[in-house]
Amino acid sequence: MAFLRGAVLALVLLICLNRSVRGKVELTMNDNLEVYLGDSAEIPCHYSFTGLDKEPSFVMIQWFVRVAGNGSRMRIFYSDASQQIVDNNTDYSGRIEVTSDQRGTTLLIRNVQLSDEKEFFCQVNGLAAGYAERKTHLRVFAPPEAPVIEGIPTGISVTNTMPSKVASCEARNGFPKPNITWYRNDEPLIPAAGQVNMIILVTRESRGFYSVQSTLEYKLTKEDKDSRFSCEVSFSVPGAIRTMESHSINVTVHYPTTMVELWKELPQGLVKEGDTVELRCQGDGNPPPPFIFSKEQEPDVELESSGDVLMLPSVSRKDSGVYQCRPLDSAGQAEVKGEVQLTVHYLDPAVVVPKDSEVMLKGENLVASCNALSSLKTVTVWYKDGKQVGHGNMLHLDDATYETSGEYICEVTVPSLPSLHTSGSVHIIVQGGPQVVGVEEEVQLEEVAGGAVNLSCEARGHPPPSISWNIVGSQNWQEVMSKANDHMTHSMVSIKVNSDVTAVCNASNDMGTEVKVFSIKAIPRVTRTAPFSPVEGSGVIIVVIILCLLLLAFLGSVLYFLHKKGKIPCGRSGKQEITKEKPTKDDIVVEMKNNPKNEDAVLLKAVNGEKKGPNDQ
Repeated sequence: MAFLRGAVLALVLLICLNRSVRGKVELTMNDNLEVYLGDSAEIPCHYSFTGLDKEPSFVMIQWFVRVAGNGSRMRIFYSDASQQIVDNNTDYSGRIEVTSDQRGTTLLIRNVQLSDEKEFFCQVNGLAAGYAERKTHLRVFAPPEAPVIEGIPTGISVTNTMPSKVASCEARNGFPKPNITWYRNDEPLIPAAGQVNMIILVTRESRGFYSVQSTLEYKLTKEDKDSRFSCEVSFSVPGAIRTMESHSINVTVHYPTTMVELWKELPQGLVKEGDTVELRCQGDGNPPPPFIFSKEQEPDVELESSGDVLMLPSVSRKDSGVYQCRPLDSAGQAEVKGEVQLTVHYLDPAVVVPKDSEVMLKGENLVASCNALSSLKTVTVWYKDGKQVGHGNMLHLDDATYETSGEYICEVTVPSLPSLHTSGSVHIIVQGGPQVVGVEEEVQLEEVAGGAVNLSCEARGHPPPSISWNIVGSQNWQEVMSKANDHMTHSMVSIKVNSDVTAVCNASNDMGTEVKVFSIKAIPRVTRTAPFSPVEGSGVIIVVIILCLLLLAFLGSVLYFLHKKGKIPCGRSGKQEITKEKPTKDDIVVEMKNNPKNEDAVLLKAVNGEKKGPNDQ
């Protein structure tokens, strides 16, 4: 009550003084003051007095705030020369502080709240010096949370006639209300009838914050399958406007198939009979539709397939042709199809002429052919006994011999497709009279009497020749080996040689006869006491010669000794006959025979053994 009475008294005095004195108060305040939520706000109020000779002795300062809702004002502070009072029971009791000097006053608001965004009034009354009032609008800012964008999880069809919901973007807990802008591929989207719509939902939270949600509706096209959509929130801060962007998203766009491609997946390269072929079909529609496969020659016959793949196991040449695939969603679009030409290459079995086997006479000529029908260029090579004997599909056999006989194989290959090959064969039989192997018409042999010799006779011919032997000069012989095949007969006989022998090999078949004569000369056997080797004989002779020389030296020494003793007279008158006594068993007897021919024979016999004929086996 005392404060109220004082205020009333001050007001009465102010009225009285105003009537008697004319003065003027000039106030200076900012129109707006911007601060962040939770910060402190300082609202300055500068004043000066004019029209007075001296400064007033009494100045009254009051701060008011406009009450939200009804627009009335509420005082929150009072001061004069004798007192400073913060009004009780207001939202600012305990949160404000006022400092003053001769030039002005400053209102400090601590821990600014969203509810503090109001008009604050500064009133200065100098009684006779004048009265004035100004205001500052306090603005509070709270940045929102980062924007959150969510795309539509399901696909969106381009066939929709109206814009479809693409994504939503939300910015929460901002003050003042933030704004949301949409972007497509970093280009801002502007609302357009029938193309782009944006639905904004603003929510005021219980604590005073704003949450804004924006929904984008957009008419998609096929090109939007790769488009990136994002949103941006813009909000005010003290002295500026800031922005935050969301991450970009891609939406699933459904669109019909307008183009189809069909190609051969397997095998790589050319296709041959027996291969498994895999054809794959792909269209540009989304989602990928199932496909129908058929052949151009039979468009109404649907081939069994699995999704976008057609498997053709173990193909043959009849599977060649143009294959087609159509998407199931191409109703009314008959031209939407893919095609591929499939060519199955083949190589038929080789056909050889003459077939199987052919008999030709010795000296005749023959032309054999080998042909294999193929879809590609072929190469033919002829082989006999593993060796190449011809090139090309024709094989020329001129002036046939028995060596011409045998199996001829033709191999047909495809250079551009090496796995494609075939072969055929023909067996050639050369018919003719026997031909005994060996260039000599008559074979001369020598053999020691009493020894044995093996004679071999080999003859070619067709039909296979038979071999018989005529032996003259020996009854002791036998055939030790006989074998034959389609083209050759071989026989071997063993003959005991006691005298000169003539052996005749007779080879014959239906085409003729040929003989081969062997002449064997018997050599008398040389008798000797004991065989020795040339090396050992030479050693014995050297030993005998040394012993003879020693004996002669000994006899010379004895004769010289007897002569010195006078027992042996010198000269013819003193010559005595030396009689030969019968040798005893201890005497050395050396008998040397000078027969070079026999000695050579003995040496050769010791080195080479008994001499045999050149064809002895």
